Amino acid sequence: MSGGVCRRVLQAAGSPPAAPWTGCSRCRLLLPAGPNSGPRRGLSVPGRATMNVFNREMKKRQKNWAASLRDGHQYDYLRDEVGSRVADRVYDIARTFPLALDIGGGKSHIAEHLNKEVVERFFLTDVSEKTLKQRRPTEIPTHHVLADEEFLPFRENTFDLVVSSLSLHWINDLPGALRQIQQVLKPDGVFIGAMVGGETLYELRCSLQLAETEREGGFSPHVSPYTAVTDLGNLLGQAGFNMLTVDIDEVQVHYPGIIEVMTDLQGMGESNCAWNRRSLLHRDTILAAAAIYKEMYGSEDGSIPATFDILYMIGWKPHESQAKPAKRGSANVSFGDLSKIGQPTDTKP
Repeated sequence: MSGGVCRRVLQAAGSPPAAPWTGCSRCRLLLPAGPNSGPRRGLSVPGRATMNVFNREMKKRQKNWAASLRDGHQYDYLRDEVGSRVADRVYDIARTFPLALDIGGGKSHIAEHLNKEVVERFFLTDVSEKTLKQRRPTEIPTHHVLADEEFLPFRENTFDLVVSSLSLHWINDLPGALRQIQQVLKPDGVFIGAMVGGETLYELRCSLQLAETEREGGFSPHVSPYTAVTDLGNLLGQAGFNMLTVDIDEVQVHYPGIIEVMTDLQGMGESNCAWNRRSLLHRDTILAAAAIYKEMYGSEDGSIPATFDILYMIGWKPHESQAKPAKRGSANVSFGDLSKIGQPTDTKP
């Protein structure tokens, strides 16, 4: 990436921006990463203390460890699938985006499904240095920036499109992160994101809680807390987006047993990284959880399911050209008349 591009796009700050990288089947658990030296704007909510649920430095270590695995590509199946569904939503918008940003883009899981007719130039960010080094080649000119999702180092009104896939569920202050995304978008720019949420991994959560209660007399959190789909619309609206769309997909993956579930989550870099997590599980507790998992959720073929609720969101930055709702009371048709549509009318001879 040229120095000129950096100066135009990276937000001005007292310290220099993070240096970009040059040269332009199974599942596992979820974990966090550390803060970047970039500017920390938009993270705190007025009148409320900044949330600190996840250990971001740990998440970065987890993602770097997962990216260093020799067979790490076999754990990309969920990111590849969700990345393709985010790309489909980009194709649904009939326009070309000159400059786009992928937040927490990893190995280009979204960009590899797009082409130059849709996105002319991409900025790909991730908190994990090793993950960025394993990015996949795409036909779109791509600039890679080592940056934390919580502290975006870009100027306001820079990007025509911002996308994110399976990254925002590790953000400590999601409202603040959404405000940053809204700020870096140009007016009439669009944000398309996907994150894990809802009742994700409820089978694993329930099995571990029941096993710990039985064997140890109480339980600790082992699965990360997730955002509810009912909250996303309010969060996007509070961040300044309009013309909102929120929907949810359920993705279910089948595994031989609970060890494979936890191993794949670890290989994805998705182990729990909440500050209140319990780092170790007793062997007896794991064996009990495995038996409970199979008994409560097992399939006839002996496999066990792991459910991922994927929350999709689309929001637009306001612009005067966008359609606006009519003023209250300006309707000239009553809702009561809708029931009469299609009914024969009385006609006099």
